[in-house]
Amino acid sequence: MSQTLEPCPHSPNCVSSQSRDPSHHIQPIRFSIASDKAWHTWKELIQAQRNLVTFDADRLHLKAIFATPIFRFKDQVTCLLDLESRIIHVRSASNLGYWDLGVNRRRIENLRSAFDQEIKGQHAH
Repeated sequence: MSQTLEPCPHSPNCVSSQSRDPSHHIQPIRFSIASDKAWHTWKELIQAQRNLVTFDADRLHLKAIFATPIFRFKDQVTCLLDLESRIIHVRSASNLGYWDLGVNRRRIENLRSAFDQEIKGQHAH
């Protein structure tokens, strides 16, 4: 695999599907539908999230920045589509501070749940 996400810092405010450290590791997003459909669905889910500040995506990469509701701290989500493995690698990290109270992990897990529901809905049609 030639594509890699930026490693997580030592602070507990980052999760990455490419991290080998158990405290930072999160499962990648797996799919069995066509890659272009999966990627399109994933991008739409990210764009529909509250507190989205910036969004940029192409055929294989996605970068989104979210602002936390109260203090407007910035969190960055980066994703890579791995066509061969049929997975989307994910990284979510706070740009400031040390501990994020689990916000980044919850963000990815909530997106994963929404993605799985959306994919199941597409299979039903």
